[in-house]
Amino acid sequence: MTDMIIVFPKLEDGKQLRNLLMKNGFSVSGVCTTGAQAMQSIDGLEDGLIVCGYKLKDMMFMDLYSCLPPYFDMLLIASKTHWNECEDDNIVCLPLPIKVHDFLQTVGKMIENLERRKRKRRKSPRKRDEEGTRAIMEAKELLMERNKMTEKEAHRYIQKLSMDSGNPLEQTAKTLTAFMKK
Repeated sequence: MTDMIIVFPKLEDGKQLRNLLMKNGFSVSGVCTTGAQAMQSIDGLEDGLIVCGYKLKDMMFMDLYSCLPPYFDMLLIASKTHWNECEDDNIVCLPLPIKVHDFLQTVGKMIENLERRKRKRRKSPRKRDEEGTRAIMEAKELLMERNKMTEKEAHRYIQKLSMDSGNPLEQTAKTLTAFMKK
């Protein structure tokens, strides 16, 4: 589920949007009046959607956007005169006054895009750091030397231990190396 945070200088406006979204099946993580509160709400979240106005109590929308983590998108609700300040592709703009149908449809599409990107990120293979690669190589070398395994057999053995224990491959290789060196 995508986290959505609403940020408007007037709390009542934010609550009205939250109620509208929730009535239509969307989940809203929080309603804030300042950019600082929004950043606090975002802390620890992987990705999500910020729905905000042009000017917040403590900053402008671009200031908030520049502080967002990389996988957050923004929906700016402002008059068309402020749209030229939206330099980034991840900021979608809707005009004031809000048309309910357009708003709900836009939020739905933005959440679909966020979910699609999240699935794509999860499917892409993780990059191993140099230390992890060295640990795996060392464990394979020990297995090849002591147990007369081929490199492929040693790798499969470490993979199997990793899957059985539920630990990452690098951690399993380090544990195996420490055990074999005793």
